[in-house]
Amino acid sequence: MARSLQHSLRLCRVGLLTVACVLSLIPAANAQLGRPEGLYYKSWAVVIGINDYLVAPKLDGAVEEGKAVADAFRKLGFHEVLEVYNKDASSKRMHFILNEHLPRKVGRQDRVVIFFVGHAGASQDMHNKDIGYLVPWDAQVSNVSKAVTLDHLKEFSRRVMAKHVLFVLDAAVSGWDITPPQSLSLEGRLSPEEDTDKRAVQVLSAATQGETPVRKGGQGAFVTTFLAGLQGAADDNKNGWIMASEIGTYVAKQVSQLSGNTQHPQFARLDGDGDTVLVEGKISAYRAGPDPKTEAERTAAAKEEYDKAFGLLQQQKEKSLEEALDRLEKALRYSPAFGDAYILKSYLYLERLNKTDEALTAGELAVKYAPANPDSHYTLGLVLQKKGRFTDAEKAFLQALVVNPGYSDVHLSLGDLYSEDVKDRKKAVESYQRYLETGGNENRVRDYLSKAGSAATPLK
Repeated sequence: MARSLQHSLRLCRVGLLTVACVLSLIPAANAQLGRPEGLYYKSWAVVIGINDYLVAPKLDGAVEEGKAVADAFRKLGFHEVLEVYNKDASSKRMHFILNEHLPRKVGRQDRVVIFFVGHAGASQDMHNKDIGYLVPWDAQVSNVSKAVTLDHLKEFSRRVMAKHVLFVLDAAVSGWDITPPQSLSLEGRLSPEEDTDKRAVQVLSAATQGETPVRKGGQGAFVTTFLAGLQGAADDNKNGWIMASEIGTYVAKQVSQLSGNTQHPQFARLDGDGDTVLVEGKISAYRAGPDPKTEAERTAAAKEEYDKAFGLLQQQKEKSLEEALDRLEKALRYSPAFGDAYILKSYLYLERLNKTDEALTAGELAVKYAPANPDSHYTLGLVLQKKGRFTDAEKAFLQALVVNPGYSDVHLSLGDLYSEDVKDRKKAVESYQRYLETGGNENRVRDYLSKAGSAATPLK
């Protein structure tokens, strides 16, 4: 089966010629300019905890909670974790971090999480609407002049270049414009990066204004639950990914129960329709929104996973083949009779992994579930030829031509089978002539026909 990869499998209906050409002709390239190899170029965390207020009432455990959260962020792989405790968390320092330090350093493909544990307060605007604020080390609870208001945080989120920004506030604070999380459409998505690249600014606060956060065993219920969520308890769909929205839902439910319904954490989306990733799982397991339930939803989800697998094969990344196979397996879990997925799976096992047994199994399932697709029979024929089952391979190729008599690459493969494996010159000449008549242009075919003493003028 001596032929180039471009001509070894031109699966018109599922578009695999594009993959073959890309993989065989395009040299390995660097990552796309401006795109990280992972989800984020850099992850930033700022952890602020204040026990020993200068003028406001002192707190117990805030610094300890901050250190526990900072340690959790480091374990999650955050590159920069800035810890600011007690007198270092002055009004001037907090405003400097928000107004100058982070906006100067954070890039477009970065993630920023700001965690605060300390006092919070609220004033009212002219419309009697609450204006929440965080109390720095040198400020009074009842005086907003030195405070970091929620409007300051919103302005920071507008100025910072980060892709994802998450505020986690272990304080009783209100005043956000609460908006329900938006469901993400299944349509128009070719790769998981399209969802994880969507802008997201989100906030999770420990309680609403006027509530007293519950503390047990020296640590607040909010932080205890937040840390448990990061360790996996918040992974509601058990896919290995932990998103800010999952943390928000988990913390709100657990803290409400632990407090006897006296403390109600609030989660809000301030900007964008994305979702901050806190724990990154296996890329093929990522899915935005709920799992499909109806047959139509499962079919759409299977097609989506197939499209993602196809897209991965064009990315020239080290793990793209493995991820593509994972995507195909996921597609087939959604729709076990999805014939195109079996075709692509058989092709990858045959041409990329040289696993002919697995390729044969997938090829037979492709024929079973997509008999009207000539690519099913063509793929199976290539596998059988590779395994030395030439009679069966011939039958599969001929069946592909029953479905599509003008499929030139099948005629080429038949000619190769007859000339190289079966040693039947007459049939080889017939197949090669038909290949040229249906639009083929391989010079080696013309050379073979010329040596065989046959006219090889293709039809116009």
